[in-house]
Amino acid sequence: MTGAWGLPMQAELGGVRYAIRSDYRDVLELLRWLNGQADPALDQSERWYVAMRLFYPEFAALPQPLWPDATQFLTEFLAAGRREQPRPGPALMDWQQDAPLIAAGISKAAGQDVRTLPYLHWWSFLAWFDAIGEGSFATVVAIRDKLRRGKRLENWELDYYRTHRAVVELRGVESAEEQAEKRRLLELLGG
Repeated sequence: MTGAWGLPMQAELGGVRYAIRSDYRDVLELLRWLNGQADPALDQSERWYVAMRLFYPEFAALPQPLWPDATQFLTEFLAAGRREQPRPGPALMDWQQDAPLIAAGISKAAGQDVRTLPYLHWWSFLAWFDAIGEGSFATVVAIRDKLRRGKRLENWELDYYRTHRAVVELRGVESAEEQAEKRRLLELLGG
C-alpha cells in the first residue's frame, strides 16, 4: 500500500507488481459481488473469488500461494487503508440502493458530477463520500440509524420517513428462489 498521501495503482505481491482496477465504478461492482447482490447463490468464498478476479486483471497469472496476500491487499484497498473497525449492527446504507443519493452528495462535495469523469480512484471517491454534508443522503442515513437504535424520530423525520419509505428502508438481497420466481413471473407475462 502507499503512504497516506498516495493512491495505490497496483499491488506488490511476492515481489511482483500486479495491476488492479482502482476506478470507483469497478470497486462498486466488486462490492455488489462481495455482498451477494450480484448472485445470492454464491457462498462467501465464491464471492471473494469473483471479487479477486474483478480486482486483479491478471488474476489468472497470480500464483495461488499469493492469494492470501492478494486478499489482504484488496481488503485494505477497499477500506482506503483505514484501520477502523466496522460498526456493529445492521447496515445503514447500500451502495446500489442509495446510488442516486450518494451520487448527488458526492457531486456536491466534489463540485462536479463525478459520474462524468472517465476515471476516479476509489480512495478519492471515498474522500468525497466522507465530505458529504447535509442533504438527502445524510437525512436518510440519520433516520435509518435512529430506527435501528429504536430512537424516537422528530416530527419532520417521521414525515420524511412516511413520504420516502421506499428510499429510507433498505431492501435485503434477493435469494436465489426469489430471483427464480421473479424470472418465472416475467416469462409468464411475456417479458
